Amino acid sequence: MKLTGISFRQFAVFWVLTLTIFAVATIAGPPLICHQFDIGNAKSLPWISHDWNLSGSETYDTQTLASDTIAILDADPTVLAHMETLRRATLYARRDPRAAKELLTRLVARSESAAVSKEALAAFDAGYLAEAYKQWLGKDEGNPAKGLDGYALVKKALQLRGNDPQMEFAAALITLDGPAGDQMDHAQKALAGAKSDPLLARNLSSRFLGPKSQTLAEMINRTKMARE
Repeated sequence: MKLTGISFRQFAVFWVLTLTIFAVATIAGPPLICHQFDIGNAKSLPWISHDWNLSGSETYDTQTLASDTIAILDADPTVLAHMETLRRATLYARRDPRAAKELLTRLVARSESAAVSKEALAAFDAGYLAEAYKQWLGKDEGNPAKGLDGYALVKKALQLRGNDPQMEFAAALITLDGPAGDQMDHAQKALAGAKSDPLLARNLSSRFLGPKSQTLAEMINRTKMARE
């Protein structure tokens, strides 16, 4: 079948890509930053704001950002707790370039020297922080993550970790602007895994920014959007 010189298959692919681009364009802010993740009672960096961003009245000393962050990450294997801690760390890091560089440098070094049992989460932490920095600190020379492929580290972590729906959720957020095939795969695994993971299910059902915005499940589920 032909449609004015192009095949139906080509037209269908074009339409899916168009819907995908539209879906990403409607996101109100950087997905790794502009939403506070639900971590239950898990410990994270100090937080006094009632919103996703810093309130402006924080007194946290960023000189200890790297040490504090790594101590929290080492103490809890829950991926969502890592995502929220690294989100907060990125917001604090924007205020302190020295602390931003130190934290990333130490996480990358940690990923390269981690014991086998901790290798997956160490790679994830370094990769996720790099991608969060790119979304919040920019992509110029002032960003210590410039030139570092954080998504590649997250994919390495997934290979080492095996089945981990929370990590798939993180990868789905990282790849919202592509590659589309990988993003859909991560999203479907996260959505399927949420059926037996109450914490992940709560996060997926939460709204990205305000009561009228998409839920995180809707935001990452490009396949459903494309079909509709």
